[in-house]
Order: sequence, then C-alpha cells, then structure tokens
Amino acid sequence: MEALLRSVIEPLILNPEELEIRMDVRGHEVNLTVSANPDDVGRIIGRGGRRAQSIRSIMKAKGAMENKRVNVEILS
Repeated sequence: MEALLRSVIEPLILNPEELEIRMDVRGHEVNLTVSANPDDVGRIIGRGGRRAQSIRSIMKAKGAMENKRVNVEILS
C-alpha cells in the first residue's frame, strides 16, 4: 500500500528523495502519514485540496479491495 501511495505522489513533486511515508497498521485500519519538502506539500495537496482528495480516494479504493480502512494524512 505504501508503494502505491509513493508511485502516485512521486511524479507530482520536485524533490522525491525527500518524500517520507509512514504506515501504521492496527487491525483493519491503516494510517499513512506523508511528509515532504515544504515546497512540494502544496503540489501534493493541490488547488483547493483536489489532489489530496483524489489521492485519498485512490488509497481508500485500494483499502476496500483488502478489507482495510485507510486514512492518509499529509503533514505540512
């Protein structure tokens, strides 16, 4: 799941080497925390949060396939 999130975010940012994704699994719940270079956070979130919402939708769909509840948090 972490690899999917990385593959979605890396093409959007200028400094992919600074991208950090932490995954915390508790039962059927998966929490993914994304931190990146401050210049790239806006690129991940997008105008009005549209990209962030799209990323969350993709990850929730993947979680549904694996019977897991997925939360994605983007640290700024």
